[in-house]
Amino acid sequence: MTRGGMESVEVFTTEGKGRGLKAQKEFLPGDVIFAEPAYAAVVFDSLTHVICHTCFKRQERLHRCGQCKFAYYCDRTCQRAAWLNHKNECSAIKRHGKAPTENIRLAARILWKIEREGSGLSEGCLVSIDELQNHVDSFGEEEKKELRMDVESFLEFWPPHCQQFGMQFISHIFGVISCNGFTLSDQRGLQAVGVGIFPNLCQANHDCWPNCTVVFNNGNHEAVRSMFHTQMRIELRALNKIAPGDELTVSYVDFLNLSEERRKQLKKQYYFDCTCEHCKKQLKDDLMLAVKAGESKPSADTVKEVIQLSKDTLEKINKARMEGHYHEVVNLCRDCLAKQEPVLGDTNIYLLRILSIASEVLSYLQMFEEAADYAKRMVDGYLKIYHPNNAQLGMAVMRAGVTHWHAGLIEAGHGLICKAYAILLITHGPSHPITKDLEVMRVQTEMELRMFQQNEFMYYKMREAALKNQKIQVMPEPSNENAPSLFHKKE
Repeated sequence: MTRGGMESVEVFTTEGKGRGLKAQKEFLPGDVIFAEPAYAAVVFDSLTHVICHTCFKRQERLHRCGQCKFAYYCDRTCQRAAWLNHKNECSAIKRHGKAPTENIRLAARILWKIEREGSGLSEGCLVSIDELQNHVDSFGEEEKKELRMDVESFLEFWPPHCQQFGMQFISHIFGVISCNGFTLSDQRGLQAVGVGIFPNLCQANHDCWPNCTVVFNNGNHEAVRSMFHTQMRIELRALNKIAPGDELTVSYVDFLNLSEERRKQLKKQYYFDCTCEHCKKQLKDDLMLAVKAGESKPSADTVKEVIQLSKDTLEKINKARMEGHYHEVVNLCRDCLAKQEPVLGDTNIYLLRILSIASEVLSYLQMFEEAADYAKRMVDGYLKIYHPNNAQLGMAVMRAGVTHWHAGLIEAGHGLICKAYAILLITHGPSHPITKDLEVMRVQTEMELRMFQQNEFMYYKMREAALKNQKIQVMPEPSNENAPSLFHKKE
Protein backbone atom coordinates (compact mmCIF):
# COMPACT_ATOMS: atom_id res chain seq x y z
CA MET A 1 0.00 0.00 0.00
CA THR A 2 1.29 3.51 -0.86
CA ARG A 3 -0.07 6.96 -0.09
CA GLY A 4 0.45 10.64 -1.04
CA GLY A 5 4.16 11.49 -1.38
CA MET A 6 5.13 7.93 -0.38
CA GLU A 7 4.97 6.26 -3.81
CA SER A 8 8.54 4.96 -3.55
CA VAL A 9 7.79 2.63 -0.59
CA GLU A 10 5.14 0.15 0.44
CA VAL A 11 4.15 -1.40 3.76
CA PHE A 12 4.30 -5.19 3.88
CA THR A 13 3.84 -7.78 6.61
CA THR A 14 6.59 -10.24 7.37
CA GLU A 15 6.40 -13.34 9.57
CA GLY A 16 8.03 -12.83 12.96
CA LYS A 17 8.77 -9.12 12.45
CA GLY A 18 5.31 -7.67 11.77
CA ARG A 19 5.06 -4.73 9.37
CA GLY A 20 8.02 -3.42 7.42
CA LEU A 21 8.83 -1.13 4.48
CA LYS A 22 9.85 -2.22 0.99
CA ALA A 23 11.40 -0.20 -1.83
CA GLN A 24 9.19 0.25 -4.88
CA LYS A 25 12.08 1.38 -7.11
CA GLU A 26 15.88 1.42 -7.20
CA PHE A 27 17.79 3.79 -4.91
CA LEU A 28 21.45 4.78 -4.94
CA PRO A 29 23.60 5.77 -1.91
CA GLY A 30 22.54 9.22 -0.67
CA ASP A 31 19.08 9.17 -2.31
CA VAL A 32 16.22 10.46 -0.14
CA ILE A 33 13.70 7.62 -0.07
CA PHE A 34 11.11 9.79 1.68
CA ALA A 35 10.88 12.88 3.86
CA GLU A 36 8.24 12.98 6.61
CA PRO A 37 7.05 15.85 8.82
CA ALA A 38 6.34 15.02 12.47
CA TYR A 39 2.82 13.89 13.32
CA ALA A 40 3.52 15.63 16.65
CA ALA A 41 6.73 16.74 18.40
CA VAL A 42 7.87 18.53 21.58
CA VAL A 43 11.09 20.00 22.99
CA PHE A 44 12.63 18.24 26.03
CA ASP A 45 11.67 19.73 29.43
CA SER A 46 15.25 20.80 30.18
CA LEU A 47 15.65 22.79 26.93
CA THR A 48 12.27 24.49 26.44
CA HIS A 49 13.74 28.02 26.74
CA VAL A 50 16.78 27.54 24.41
CA ILE A 51 15.28 25.55 21.52
CA CYS A 52 12.66 26.79 19.02
CA HIS A 53 9.43 24.83 19.59
CA THR A 54 8.71 24.76 15.84
CA CYS A 55 11.95 23.95 14.01
CA PHE A 56 13.96 22.63 17.01
CA LYS A 57 16.97 24.81 16.25
CA ARG A 58 19.13 26.05 19.10
CA GLN A 59 19.15 29.88 19.06
CA GLU A 60 20.76 32.60 21.20
CA ARG A 61 17.65 34.79 21.38
CA LEU A 62 14.15 33.43 21.12
CA HIS A 63 10.69 35.04 21.14
CA ARG A 64 8.46 33.82 23.99
CA CYS A 65 4.73 33.18 23.55
CA GLY A 66 3.05 36.15 25.24
CA GLN A 67 0.05 34.04 26.35
CA CYS A 68 1.43 30.92 28.09
CA LYS A 69 5.00 32.27 28.64
CA PHE A 70 6.18 28.69 27.99
CA ALA A 71 6.78 28.23 24.25
CA TYR A 72 9.75 29.87 22.49
CA TYR A 73 10.31 30.55 18.78
CA CYS A 74 13.10 31.74 16.45
CA ASP A 75 10.93 34.43 14.89
CA ARG A 76 7.39 35.34 13.86
CA THR A 77 7.44 32.87 10.94
CA CYS A 78 8.12 29.96 13.30
CA GLN A 79 5.54 31.28 15.77
CA ARG A 80 2.84 31.54 13.09
CA ALA A 81 3.68 28.05 11.78
CA ALA A 82 3.30 26.67 15.34
CA TRP A 83 -0.09 28.14 16.12
CA LEU A 84 -2.25 25.25 14.84
CA ASN A 85 -0.40 22.83 17.17
CA HIS A 86 0.21 25.29 20.01
CA LYS A 87 -3.26 26.90 20.24
CA ASN A 88 -4.88 24.23 22.48
CA GLU A 89 -1.63 23.65 24.39
CA CYS A 90 -1.34 27.39 25.09
CA SER A 91 -4.77 27.69 26.74
CA ALA A 92 -4.35 24.33 28.56
CA ILE A 93 -1.03 25.49 30.11
CA LYS A 94 -2.65 28.78 31.24
CA ARG A 95 -5.59 26.88 32.77
CA HIS A 96 -3.32 24.25 34.40
CA GLY A 97 -0.95 26.90 35.80
CA LYS A 98 2.22 25.25 34.45
CA ALA A 99 3.46 23.12 31.57
CA PRO A 100 3.44 19.35 32.15
CA THR A 101 6.34 17.00 31.27
CA GLU A 102 7.42 16.31 27.68
CA ASN A 103 5.60 12.94 27.60
CA ILE A 104 2.29 14.53 28.65
CA ARG A 105 2.77 17.41 26.20
CA LEU A 106 3.46 15.01 23.32
CA ALA A 107 0.44 12.81 24.15
CA ALA A 108 -1.75 15.93 24.33
CA ARG A 109 -0.51 17.18 20.94
CA ILE A 110 -1.24 13.77 19.38
CA LEU A 111 -4.77 13.71 20.86
CA TRP A 112 -5.52 17.30 19.79
CA LYS A 113 -4.51 16.33 16.26
CA ILE A 114 -6.83 13.30 16.45
CA GLU A 115 -9.60 15.63 17.73
CA ARG A 116 -9.04 17.85 14.66
CA GLU A 117 -8.48 15.19 11.99
CA GLY A 118 -9.73 11.88 13.39
CA SER A 119 -7.52 8.86 14.07
CA GLY A 120 -7.65 7.49 10.52
CA LEU A 121 -4.92 7.91 7.95
CA SER A 122 -3.45 11.42 7.82
CA GLU A 123 -2.20 12.99 4.59
CA GLY A 124 0.98 11.22 3.49
CA CYS A 125 0.83 8.59 6.27
CA LEU A 126 1.04 4.88 5.41
CA VAL A 127 -0.48 3.81 8.74
CA SER A 128 -2.76 5.47 11.29
CA ILE A 129 -1.89 6.27 14.91
CA ASP A 130 -4.35 3.52 15.93
CA GLU A 131 -2.22 0.92 14.11
CA LEU A 132 1.14 1.82 15.66
CA GLN A 133 2.66 -0.72 18.06
CA ASN A 134 2.39 0.18 21.77
CA HIS A 135 3.93 -2.96 23.42
CA VAL A 136 2.00 -2.13 26.63
CA ASP A 137 1.46 -5.89 27.18
CA SER A 138 5.27 -6.34 27.31
CA PHE A 139 5.81 -3.61 29.95
CA GLY A 140 7.45 -4.65 33.21
CA GLU A 141 6.05 -3.59 36.62
CA GLU A 142 8.11 -0.37 36.73
CA GLU A 143 7.00 0.64 33.22
CA LYS A 144 3.35 -0.08 34.04
CA LYS A 145 3.64 2.10 37.15
CA GLU A 146 5.12 4.96 35.05
CA LEU A 147 2.34 4.51 32.50
CA ARG A 148 -0.35 4.84 35.21
CA MET A 149 1.34 7.99 36.55
CA ASP A 150 1.54 9.47 33.03
CA VAL A 151 -2.15 8.76 32.38
CA GLU A 152 -3.13 10.37 35.73
CA SER A 153 -1.01 13.48 35.00
CA PHE A 154 -2.46 13.67 31.50
CA LEU A 155 -6.04 13.59 32.79
CA GLU A 156 -5.25 16.48 35.18
CA PHE A 157 -3.84 18.52 32.27
CA TRP A 158 -6.42 17.63 29.58
CA PRO A 159 -9.13 20.35 29.36
CA PRO A 160 -12.72 19.28 30.17
CA HIS A 161 -14.12 21.02 27.05
CA CYS A 162 -11.90 18.96 24.68
CA GLN A 163 -12.87 15.57 23.23
CA GLN A 164 -12.65 12.93 25.96
CA PHE A 165 -10.76 9.69 25.20
CA GLY A 166 -10.98 6.33 26.97
CA MET A 167 -8.25 5.18 29.37
CA GLN A 168 -7.28 2.33 27.06
CA PHE A 169 -6.71 4.66 24.09
CA ILE A 170 -4.74 7.17 26.22
CA SER A 171 -2.57 4.25 27.44
CA HIS A 172 -2.10 3.19 23.80
CA ILE A 173 -0.80 6.69 22.94
CA PHE A 174 1.71 6.62 25.82
CA GLY A 175 2.81 3.14 24.72
CA VAL A 176 3.32 4.44 21.16
CA ILE A 177 5.44 7.32 22.50
CA SER A 178 7.51 4.96 24.64
CA CYS A 179 8.27 2.56 21.77
CA ASN A 180 8.23 4.83 18.71
CA GLY A 181 9.31 8.28 19.92
CA PHE A 182 12.03 9.53 17.54
CA THR A 183 14.92 11.63 18.88
CA LEU A 184 15.05 15.15 17.41
CA SER A 185 18.44 16.86 17.34
CA ASP A 186 19.59 20.47 17.04
CA GLN A 187 20.67 21.87 13.67
CA ARG A 188 24.20 20.47 14.03
CA GLY A 189 22.89 16.98 14.84
CA LEU A 190 25.07 16.82 17.95
CA GLN A 191 22.57 17.13 20.79
CA ALA A 192 19.20 15.46 21.34
CA VAL A 193 16.70 18.28 21.97
CA GLY A 194 13.23 16.77 21.62
CA VAL A 195 11.03 13.84 20.71
CA GLY A 196 8.52 13.35 17.89
CA ILE A 197 6.24 10.72 16.34
CA PHE A 198 6.77 9.87 12.66
CA PRO A 199 4.31 7.07 11.71
CA ASN A 200 6.00 6.12 8.40
CA LEU A 201 9.47 5.92 9.93
CA CYS A 202 8.04 3.65 12.67
CA GLN A 203 7.38 1.01 9.97
CA ALA A 204 11.08 0.60 9.14
CA ASN A 205 12.46 -2.50 10.86
CA HIS A 206 15.83 -2.68 12.59
CA ASP A 207 19.01 -4.21 11.21
CA CYS A 208 22.41 -3.80 12.86
CA TRP A 209 23.91 -3.36 9.35
CA PRO A 210 21.07 -1.38 7.70
CA ASN A 211 20.67 -0.17 4.12
CA CYS A 212 19.17 3.20 5.21
CA THR A 213 19.85 5.96 7.71
CA VAL A 214 17.64 8.67 9.18
CA VAL A 215 18.63 12.32 9.46
CA PHE A 216 16.65 15.10 11.11
CA ASN A 217 16.38 18.24 8.97
CA ASN A 218 15.39 21.47 10.77
CA GLY A 219 14.26 23.39 7.68
CA ASN A 220 15.99 26.32 6.02
CA HIS A 221 16.01 29.69 7.77
CA GLU A 222 17.52 31.41 4.73
CA ALA A 223 14.27 30.68 2.91
CA VAL A 224 12.42 33.60 4.53
CA ARG A 225 8.61 33.39 4.26
CA SER A 226 9.03 30.20 2.27
CA MET A 227 7.28 26.97 3.21
CA PHE A 228 10.79 25.56 3.82
CA HIS A 229 11.60 28.15 6.53
CA THR A 230 10.16 26.00 9.30
CA GLN A 231 9.68 22.72 7.46
CA MET A 232 11.12 20.40 10.07
CA ARG A 233 11.16 16.78 8.89
CA ILE A 234 13.06 13.50 8.96
CA GLU A 235 14.65 12.09 5.81
CA LEU A 236 15.15 8.38 5.18
CA ARG A 237 18.31 8.13 3.05
CA ALA A 238 19.81 5.12 1.22
CA LEU A 239 23.26 3.97 2.42
CA ASN A 240 23.89 1.49 -0.41
CA LYS A 241 22.28 0.58 -3.71
CA ILE A 242 18.77 -0.71 -2.98
CA ALA A 243 16.82 -2.81 -5.52
CA PRO A 244 13.01 -2.70 -5.97
CA GLY A 245 11.44 -5.16 -3.50
CA ASP A 246 14.30 -4.91 -0.95
CA GLU A 247 13.26 -4.31 2.66
CA LEU A 248 14.28 -0.86 3.96
CA THR A 249 16.03 -1.12 7.33
CA VAL A 250 17.49 1.31 9.86
CA SER A 251 19.57 0.71 12.98
CA TYR A 252 17.93 1.55 16.31
CA VAL A 253 21.24 1.27 18.22
CA ASP A 254 24.91 2.15 17.71
CA PHE A 255 26.77 -0.70 15.99
CA LEU A 256 29.88 -0.20 18.15
CA ASN A 257 28.82 -2.83 20.70
CA LEU A 258 29.17 -6.61 20.81
CA SER A 259 26.24 -8.45 19.19
CA GLU A 260 25.14 -9.79 22.61
CA GLU A 261 25.06 -6.23 24.05
CA ARG A 262 23.11 -4.89 21.06
CA ARG A 263 20.59 -7.73 21.36
CA LYS A 264 20.13 -7.07 25.10
CA GLN A 265 19.58 -3.36 24.44
CA LEU A 266 17.07 -4.03 21.63
CA LYS A 267 15.14 -6.54 23.76
CA LYS A 268 15.01 -4.16 26.73
CA GLN A 269 14.03 -1.02 24.80
CA TYR A 270 12.07 -2.34 21.81
CA TYR A 271 10.86 -5.80 22.96
CA PHE A 272 12.21 -7.93 20.10
CA ASP A 273 15.03 -10.43 19.52
CA CYS A 274 17.37 -9.23 16.78
CA THR A 275 17.83 -11.91 14.13
CA CYS A 276 19.94 -9.86 11.70
CA GLU A 277 22.92 -11.57 10.07
CA HIS A 278 25.46 -9.58 12.12
CA CYS A 279 23.87 -10.75 15.39
CA LYS A 280 23.23 -14.35 14.33
CA LYS A 281 26.77 -14.85 13.04
CA GLN A 282 28.35 -12.46 15.60
CA LEU A 283 30.09 -10.70 12.71
CA LYS A 284 32.78 -8.20 13.75
CA ASP A 285 32.68 -9.40 17.40
CA ASP A 286 36.19 -10.83 16.91
CA LEU A 287 37.42 -7.37 15.82
CA MET A 288 35.69 -5.66 18.76
CA LEU A 289 37.37 -8.07 21.20
CA ALA A 290 40.74 -8.20 19.39
CA VAL A 291 43.88 -8.75 21.48
CA LYS A 292 47.49 -7.92 20.59
CA ALA A 293 48.81 -10.37 18.00
CA GLY A 294 52.37 -11.63 17.86
CA GLU A 295 54.66 -14.04 19.67
CA SER A 296 53.95 -12.79 23.19
CA LYS A 297 50.15 -13.05 22.94
CA PRO A 298 48.60 -12.01 26.31
CA SER A 299 46.99 -14.68 28.46
CA ALA A 300 43.18 -14.92 28.83
CA ASP A 301 43.51 -13.78 32.47
CA THR A 302 45.54 -10.71 31.49
CA VAL A 303 42.93 -9.76 28.83
CA LYS A 304 40.08 -10.22 31.35
CA GLU A 305 41.96 -8.05 33.88
CA VAL A 306 42.57 -5.21 31.37
CA ILE A 307 38.94 -5.24 30.16
CA GLN A 308 37.72 -5.00 33.78
CA LEU A 309 40.16 -2.12 34.37
CA SER A 310 38.79 -0.42 31.20
CA LYS A 311 35.19 -0.74 32.46
CA ASP A 312 36.14 0.67 35.89
CA THR A 313 38.07 3.54 34.24
CA LEU A 314 35.09 4.42 32.02
CA GLU A 315 32.93 4.77 35.15
CA LYS A 316 35.53 7.08 36.77
CA ILE A 317 35.79 9.08 33.53
CA ASN A 318 32.00 9.58 33.41
CA LYS A 319 32.04 10.90 36.98
CA ALA A 320 34.95 13.28 36.27
CA ARG A 321 33.29 14.54 33.06
CA MET A 322 30.01 15.19 34.88
CA GLU A 323 31.95 17.39 37.31
CA GLY A 324 33.91 19.12 34.50
CA HIS A 325 37.30 17.81 35.73
CA TYR A 326 38.79 17.46 32.25
CA HIS A 327 42.47 17.25 33.26
CA GLU A 328 41.56 14.32 35.52
CA VAL A 329 39.80 12.69 32.54
CA VAL A 330 43.02 13.03 30.48
CA ASN A 331 45.12 11.43 33.24
CA LEU A 332 42.65 8.55 33.59
CA CYS A 333 42.75 7.99 29.80
CA ARG A 334 46.57 8.07 29.65
CA ASP A 335 46.91 5.59 32.54
CA CYS A 336 44.31 3.26 31.02
CA LEU A 337 45.87 3.41 27.53
CA ALA A 338 49.30 2.55 28.95
CA LYS A 339 47.79 -0.68 30.36
CA GLN A 340 45.58 -1.42 27.30
CA GLU A 341 48.20 -0.94 24.57
CA PRO A 342 50.37 -4.03 25.29
CA VAL A 343 47.25 -6.25 25.60
CA LEU A 344 44.32 -5.09 23.40
CA GLY A 345 44.16 -5.06 19.58
CA ASP A 346 43.72 -1.85 17.54
CA THR A 347 40.00 -2.51 16.96
CA ASN A 348 39.12 -3.52 20.54
CA ILE A 349 36.07 -1.47 21.57
CA TYR A 350 37.43 -0.79 25.08
CA LEU A 351 40.59 0.72 23.57
CA LEU A 352 38.53 2.68 20.99
CA ARG A 353 36.25 4.13 23.69
CA ILE A 354 39.21 5.47 25.67
CA LEU A 355 40.87 6.84 22.49
CA SER A 356 37.62 8.62 21.54
CA ILE A 357 37.26 10.30 24.97
CA ALA A 358 40.96 11.20 25.13
CA SER A 359 40.96 12.84 21.67
CA GLU A 360 37.73 14.79 22.37
CA VAL A 361 38.81 16.11 25.79
CA LEU A 362 42.39 16.93 24.72
CA SER A 363 41.00 18.88 21.72
CA TYR A 364 38.80 20.87 24.07
CA LEU A 365 41.86 21.60 26.24
CA GLN A 366 43.69 22.67 23.02
CA MET A 367 46.34 19.95 23.37
CA PHE A 368 45.88 19.24 19.69
CA GLU A 369 48.98 17.19 18.81
CA GLU A 370 48.33 14.51 21.42
CA ALA A 371 44.61 14.61 20.57
CA ALA A 372 45.38 14.11 16.85
CA ASP A 373 47.44 10.99 17.55
CA TYR A 374 44.60 9.40 19.53
CA ALA A 375 41.97 10.54 16.98
CA LYS A 376 43.91 8.92 14.10
CA ARG A 377 44.11 5.59 15.95
CA MET A 378 40.41 5.78 16.83
CA VAL A 379 39.41 6.44 13.18
CA ASP A 380 41.65 3.61 11.90
CA GLY A 381 39.79 1.25 14.26
CA TYR A 382 36.34 2.61 13.38
CA LEU A 383 36.99 2.19 9.63
CA LYS A 384 37.47 -1.56 10.15
CA ILE A 385 34.26 -1.94 12.18
CA TYR A 386 31.57 0.49 10.98
CA HIS A 387 29.60 0.36 7.72
CA PRO A 388 31.54 2.66 5.31
CA ASN A 389 28.55 5.03 5.09
CA ASN A 390 27.70 5.18 8.80
CA ALA A 391 26.75 8.68 10.09
CA GLN A 392 28.58 8.21 13.41
CA LEU A 393 31.71 7.15 11.52
CA GLY A 394 31.41 10.32 9.40
CA MET A 395 31.11 12.53 12.49
CA ALA A 396 34.11 10.82 14.15
CA VAL A 397 36.25 11.26 11.00
CA MET A 398 35.19 14.93 10.85
CA ARG A 399 36.24 15.51 14.49
CA ALA A 400 39.57 13.80 13.80
CA GLY A 401 40.10 15.99 10.71
CA VAL A 402 39.42 19.21 12.62
CA THR A 403 41.78 18.07 15.41
CA HIS A 404 44.59 17.41 12.90
CA TRP A 405 43.96 20.77 11.23
CA HIS A 406 44.18 22.57 14.59
CA ALA A 407 47.39 20.65 15.33
CA GLY A 408 48.93 22.07 12.13
CA LEU A 409 48.95 18.62 10.49
CA ILE A 410 47.41 20.00 7.32
CA GLU A 411 47.92 17.00 5.00
CA ALA A 412 46.29 14.46 7.34
CA GLY A 413 43.65 17.04 8.40
CA HIS A 414 42.58 17.78 4.82
CA GLY A 415 42.48 14.05 3.97
CA LEU A 416 40.23 13.26 6.94
CA ILE A 417 37.94 16.23 6.26
CA CYS A 418 37.52 15.06 2.62
CA LYS A 419 36.75 11.53 3.82
CA ALA A 420 34.16 12.82 6.33
CA TYR A 421 32.60 15.03 3.64
CA ALA A 422 32.17 12.01 1.32
CA ILE A 423 30.38 10.06 4.09
CA LEU A 424 28.13 12.93 5.25
CA LEU A 425 27.09 13.77 1.68
CA ILE A 426 25.42 10.34 1.70
CA THR A 427 24.13 10.26 5.30
CA HIS A 428 23.10 13.93 5.70
CA GLY A 429 22.93 15.32 2.15
CA PRO A 430 24.54 18.50 0.71
CA SER A 431 22.08 20.98 2.27
CA HIS A 432 22.41 19.85 5.92
CA PRO A 433 24.15 22.49 8.12
CA ILE A 434 26.89 20.09 9.21
CA THR A 435 27.70 19.14 5.58
CA LYS A 436 27.79 22.83 4.65
CA ASP A 437 30.22 23.50 7.54
CA LEU A 438 32.36 20.62 6.32
CA GLU A 439 32.38 21.96 2.76
CA VAL A 440 33.74 25.31 4.05
CA MET A 441 36.45 23.44 6.00
CA ARG A 442 37.29 21.33 2.95
CA VAL A 443 37.83 24.42 0.78
CA GLN A 444 39.87 26.17 3.51
CA THR A 445 42.12 23.17 4.19
CA GLU A 446 42.62 22.60 0.44
CA MET A 447 43.84 26.18 0.10
CA GLU A 448 46.15 25.80 3.11
CA LEU A 449 47.46 22.48 1.79
CA ARG A 450 48.43 24.09 -1.55
CA MET A 451 50.25 26.84 0.38
CA PHE A 452 51.99 24.19 2.53
CA GLN A 453 53.10 22.21 -0.55
CA GLN A 454 54.51 25.34 -2.22
CA ASN A 455 56.46 26.58 0.82
CA GLU A 456 56.33 24.77 4.16
CA PHE A 457 58.32 27.45 5.99
CA MET A 458 56.04 30.29 4.81
CA TYR A 459 52.94 28.23 5.63
CA TYR A 460 53.99 27.78 9.27
CA LYS A 461 55.04 31.47 9.55
CA MET A 462 51.62 32.60 8.25
CA ARG A 463 49.82 30.09 10.48
CA GLU A 464 51.74 31.37 13.52
CA ALA A 465 50.85 34.98 12.68
CA ALA A 466 47.20 34.10 12.12
CA LEU A 467 47.01 32.33 15.49
CA LYS A 468 48.48 35.35 17.28
CA ASN A 469 45.86 37.65 15.76
CA GLN A 470 42.94 35.29 16.00
CA LYS A 471 42.43 32.85 18.83
CA ILE A 472 42.16 29.34 17.46
CA GLN A 473 38.57 28.11 17.28
CA VAL A 474 37.91 26.26 20.52
CA MET A 475 36.34 22.85 20.18
CA PRO A 476 32.90 22.50 21.81
CA GLU A 477 32.90 21.42 25.45
CA PRO A 478 32.93 17.62 25.61
CA SER A 479 29.46 16.21 26.07
CA ASN A 480 28.75 13.42 28.50
CA GLU A 481 26.02 12.21 26.16
CA ASN A 482 26.48 9.76 23.32
CA ALA A 483 25.44 10.85 19.84
CA PRO A 484 21.62 11.03 19.73
CA SER A 485 20.20 7.55 19.22
CA LEU A 486 17.51 6.97 16.61
CA PHE A 487 14.50 6.32 18.83
CA HIS A 488 13.96 8.15 22.11
CA LYS A 489 13.34 5.80 25.01
CA LYS A 490 12.37 7.33 28.34
CA GLU A 491 14.85 5.90 30.86
